[in-house]
Amino acid sequence: MEILTYITENALILIPVLLILGLILKRLEFIPDKYIPVILLPFGILGAMALGGCTVPSAIQGILVTGAAVYGNQIYKQLNKTE
Repeated sequence: MEILTYITENALILIPVLLILGLILKRLEFIPDKYIPVILLPFGILGAMALGGCTVPSAIQGILVTGAAVYGNQIYKQLNKTE
């Protein structure tokens, strides 16, 4: 995935964390699936800021890791879809 070239090494740990959090949110019936990426975004940003400090580059890393987690999940779902 091309997006991984822009993510710093210490922020990569957030991708599986966000994937697991997304799976937990998916099991909650009162949260519609369409809102899960929006809910994951602040967690990604806060996680990246916790790792790299409260800076703009850290916030950007949070956006990138959230995008990688959501994108990776969608690739997995689309490749396993039977038509």
